[in-house]
Amino acid sequence: MKPSTRPASGIADLGDFTTDKRLFPLSALALLAGTFGVAAGWILLRLIALINNISYYGIWSTRVMQPGGVPHHGHPALWTILIPVAGAVIIGIMARYGSEKIRGHGIPEAIEAIMLGNARLDLKVAILKPISSAISIGTGGPFGAEGPIIMTGGAAASLLAQCFSLTDAERKTLLVAGACAGMTAVFGTPVAAILLAVELLLFEWKPRSVLPVAIACITAAIERRYVLTPAPLFPYVGNVIIDPLHALGWVGLGLIAGLGSALLTMMVYAAEDGFLKLPIHWMWWPVLGGVVVGIGGIFDPLALGVGYPDIAKLLAGGLVGAAAIRLVLVKSVIWSVALGSGTSGGVLAPLLIMGGALGAVLAPFMPHAAPGFWAVVGMAAMMGGTMRSPLTSTLFAVELTGNHLILLPVITASMASMGVTVLLMKRSILTEKIARRGHHLTREYSVDPLAIARAGEIMATPVETLGSDMSIGDAIEYFLAPEPRHRAYPVTDENGDLAGLVSRADILAWIGNEADRAIPLGAALAHRRVVTAWEGEMAITVASRMITEDTPRIPVVDHEGRLQGIISRADLLRVHHRVVAAETKRERYFRRRAAIIAETSPEFASGEGAKMRQVE
Repeated sequence: MKPSTRPASGIADLGDFTTDKRLFPLSALALLAGTFGVAAGWILLRLIALINNISYYGIWSTRVMQPGGVPHHGHPALWTILIPVAGAVIIGIMARYGSEKIRGHGIPEAIEAIMLGNARLDLKVAILKPISSAISIGTGGPFGAEGPIIMTGGAAASLLAQCFSLTDAERKTLLVAGACAGMTAVFGTPVAAILLAVELLLFEWKPRSVLPVAIACITAAIERRYVLTPAPLFPYVGNVIIDPLHALGWVGLGLIAGLGSALLTMMVYAAEDGFLKLPIHWMWWPVLGGVVVGIGGIFDPLALGVGYPDIAKLLAGGLVGAAAIRLVLVKSVIWSVALGSGTSGGVLAPLLIMGGALGAVLAPFMPHAAPGFWAVVGMAAMMGGTMRSPLTSTLFAVELTGNHLILLPVITASMASMGVTVLLMKRSILTEKIARRGHHLTREYSVDPLAIARAGEIMATPVETLGSDMSIGDAIEYFLAPEPRHRAYPVTDENGDLAGLVSRADILAWIGNEADRAIPLGAALAHRRVVTAWEGEMAITVASRMITEDTPRIPVVDHEGRLQGIISRADLLRVHHRVVAAETKRERYFRRRAAIIAETSPEFASGEGAKMRQVE
């Protein structure tokens, strides 16, 4: 028998994490990804302002003008309905003849590239996505810049990663680093961007991936101070009252925002389903969405555009009552219809506006608080429930406002909102689109049980073996006996050392080739390599070896090569079954323990115990 495949590593080589020196080149590339994210954010924001000014004002300027593209105080002229329509025509043409990946709000496309596309995005997407989004938002589309910038920053980092020899996992890390750096550049929220990676984009918790993302976000946060706004984007200085009454208000607003999140998600995909039924090509759908946006702008100009000034008004307490009601209604309708039409734009800023407006509407019914406080809580709750990322939404609100005092209220509301949406809907607004394309993903993270179980803990023992002196003929008769047989059996010599592995395939080959049945198994298997496992290595390594070597059973040996047990595919599946059992099997421990004590007591053998047994 040839030397078996046995690792030399022991418990001293294992650790909490698997990160190695590959972290250093990844970190260096993450610095570049952070810079790319800032550059992409700077370009996108100026493109939006430029197109907005050209479309509504007829001037060539990147200065931020009236919110929503309103050309004068009051309601815009009727002809401005045509502006979103014209922008939608251009986007439809770009999507059809450029790249269909520019459609939508960007985050599902980024997730799809991470999970299914080997973390590869092409140059065309990196160029067309920011242009199409700038056209959409600049011509009045009720979207935010974060989704497009996540897609653009991720595409730029993906292109960078493709210039080097990297694994799929390393390319994924850089794609997410660029995406989160872009979000940091637009909003100045590096901590929230890191949490977005953990809660939504990475689908893992490893230093190998989290540290490069953090480096990119920190780099972007430092660099943006020199090219964009250094202060918090929406400062809020109001005080926070912490008492049971206000806590009930936080939970109540969170629950209502959760219902609103579910409603918004259903509205978006109801609109998408409606467009699917139309007898026209999808490139014309954004045009119809543009008509709805233009009409909505006539009812409430504040509902148009990216809406950052609207958020500032909500936090200052300057947008309340009928104005807040009108804003949340018009914004939700035109946003869901336009997004369902397949145009290009983000979801985050609209969620902040609609959540803030909801908080402003409900403020009179809530415990008294500083002006704008309930708008802040509503913003975080709507974002946390719709995206199902409560930690991201919490830190996002804190960093946007620069006020750490709101931390407890916003995380309470965000968690309550997420609790509602996870019970009402199977998918979020970000993952429903992926599911509709025939793919399934889960956002529940847990430790793979095979990664912490050792081969010696899951192997079957004692092992049924065949002797090396058994002849081929006897082995054939053994396998052909009517009694149940395994697919393969280890072969051992007189000292108990592993001499090989004989399987059903070997038996069929010997029968078909009419092999000499007098040859001992030890001699027949002498020149064959046997794949083995060491009893101290991890089960996940054994599972990978089983697939790589295409073997259904792997003998487990000690350091001296003596057989200790055997692992089959069923043994590996049983490890996962334990996790399922831990989630589904219910028992009352104290009642069970009390019953055991009672049954083992002398008094239970007679008297009342005997009567109870008879009744049972």
